[in-house]
Parts: sequence; C-alpha cells; structure tokens
Amino acid sequence: MAAKIVPVAAVLAFLGAWERSLPVIGEIVVVGLLGASVLAAVHHAEVVAHRVGEPFGSLILAVAVTVIEVGLIVTLMVSGGPGAATLARDTVFAAVMITCNGIFGLSLLITALREGTASFNAKGTGAALATVITLATLSLVLPTFTTSVPGPEFSGVQLAFAAVVSLALYVLFVFVQNVRHRDYFLPAPGPKVRPLRPATARPGGVLVAERIEEDEETDTEDHAATPSLRTTLTSLALLITALVAVVGLAKVESKTIEAAVSGAGLPHAVVGVVIALLVLLPETLAAARNAQRRRIQISLNLALGSAMASIGLTIPTIAVASIWLDGPLLLGLGAVHIVLLGLTALVGTLTVIPGRATLLQAGVHLTLCASYLFLAAVP
Repeated sequence: MAAKIVPVAAVLAFLGAWERSLPVIGEIVVVGLLGASVLAAVHHAEVVAHRVGEPFGSLILAVAVTVIEVGLIVTLMVSGGPGAATLARDTVFAAVMITCNGIFGLSLLITALREGTASFNAKGTGAALATVITLATLSLVLPTFTTSVPGPEFSGVQLAFAAVVSLALYVLFVFVQNVRHRDYFLPAPGPKVRPLRPATARPGGVLVAERIEEDEETDTEDHAATPSLRTTLTSLALLITALVAVVGLAKVESKTIEAAVSGAGLPHAVVGVVIALLVLLPETLAAARNAQRRRIQISLNLALGSAMASIGLTIPTIAVASIWLDGPLLLGLGAVHIVLLGLTALVGTLTVIPGRATLLQAGVHLTLCASYLFLAAVP
C-alpha cells in the first residue's frame, strides 16, 4: 500500500514546494519523500519487469529515468544561472562514470562476494559497453578537438550530426537487445541442485541417491505468479509517477544543492554530479537487488543501458532545445575527464572480454568511480 501512496504524495509535495523557499523541516520532508520515491520506483519497476520479462524490464526503467533526467536538465538550463552551459555535459558524463564504474562495480562486488566470481554473457555486455564508449566519445570527447567553433563545443551542423548518430545508434542497440539477439542479454543459465532422488538399487545391491541438475538457478521471484495486466499497468503508471517525483524533488532541492556546493567552495560541476546521483538512485538500488538475487546480467544491463540512454536520448534533446536556449552549449570534456573516460573504456573492455569477474575487477571499477567523484570536487 505504501508503494502506491508514496509516489502520489511525493508529486503533491513537489507541486506544493515548487518555486518556494522551504524551512528546515520542509527540506527534511522533501528528502524523506525523495528516498521513499526511489524505493517505490524500484518496486514498481520490478513488477513491470516480471510481467514483460528481460531485457524489456531493464530497458523500461533505464528509458523512463533518462527521459525524466533530460527534462530536468533542460529545465535547469532554461532557467539559466552559472554553469548552465556545461550542465548537460557534467550531468551526462557523471551518469556515464557512475553507471559504468559505480553501478557496474557494485554489481560485480555483490555477486563476487556471494559466488566467488561473477559470470555474465560477454557478447551482450561487450556490445553494450562498445556502444556506450562510442556514444561518449562522439558526443563528449570530439567537441574538445573540433575547430569549426572556438572552445569545447560543436557547430550547429556538427551538433545535429551528433544528435542523429546518437539517437540512431541507441535505437539500433535497442533493436539488437530486444529483438535480433535478445539471448545475449538474458541471464546465463547455471546449474541448480534439487533434493536427492529416492535411493535406487545398483548392481551389487548398493543403494545410491542421485541429485538432479537443472539449467536454471533457483529464484523465488521467477516462480511467483505473473502480475495481471491491470496490476502491471498500475505499476507502470506509479513507476512514472515515482520517477517524476524523484526528479521533481531533486529540482526542488537544486537551489539548496547549488547553495551548499557554492558555500563549500566546490566547483559548479559538482551540481551535475549530485543531480546524476539522485536520478540514478532507482537504477542503483535495482541493480544491487538483482545482483543479490544472482541475476548479475540484469544488473549489468541496467548499468550500461542507463549510460547509453543518458547519452543517446540527452544529446538529441539538447540539440533540439539549443534552438531556443541562449548562450553556448559546451559539451567537450577537459583533459582529466578524457583520461578517466579512456581508462574506463580500457578497464571495462578487459573486465567484459572473459565473461567472468572477481573482487579485483569490482574494486578497480569502484576505485575509478571514487576517483571521478573526488576529482570532481577537487579538480
């Protein structure tokens, strides 16, 4: 019942707090509703995913979060203020680093602690990683080196090209993931041991009990009743409501975040990092829960799918919005961030190729994420 009430209450709180200065108790209530909305979003996403199956379930959550994230970015850019020109770049790059290293590494860590090694489908995960690297390079690295316009930005024609290519590549990946090679993105089957069979007599009069091995792991959720169409549609509506609440309440808190960042003497880019962390909370929690349930492939689908959607949907939207937005649109990364992105690509490739990862690989990815967060605050 709480999962149904919280999203509606959070949206009402967002509407009531819009463009208003909140007292301390109001800020506490908003933060509490924000956390509750994240939990509600994960619950309803799992209901929808159980109905439609994988990898459609991961896709729904990734796209829903990203679409609303894009709305938040555009809203903040339209309102102007310091850092508006780089907000899209900072938020998208933060999303890429948090998903490809933070969520990715956390999922590997949880699975490796339980199983010793994390096994996944290298074909699907490698294809997703390659798409993320390509999108990030085309949209966030090339603007630093192009010469048509001074500064780390695209010209109008270059931005239009990057937008079309990004959207086309994302759509192609969705087709491959959900239609053409769907099996590449499904959890790899593993052995499951069932109770002993009744003892049977073997030659010589010896009684032998045998175990039966199956191709799939035990997962109580897999055996739960499939939600009805009505329940699924209700959860889908509440999922969207919860995500709107998450992003809306993050927008309400944006002024407080900006004031806190400025008061702490931190770079304005940290605002984009905080926004990405808030918006990605539902996917982080969903990925962690799937890893705990021995569904590491779904966790990796969520991580890389979120990074891909963040670029593939944000860049085209920003390109269209730039028609009426005032001021420059700076997309090019600086030298430090380019190095971190290149290291992420290299480490990610080495992690994915074997199709198996240990605590070491998890630690390396989490270290990269921590390094990015630290250097964002202390450039």
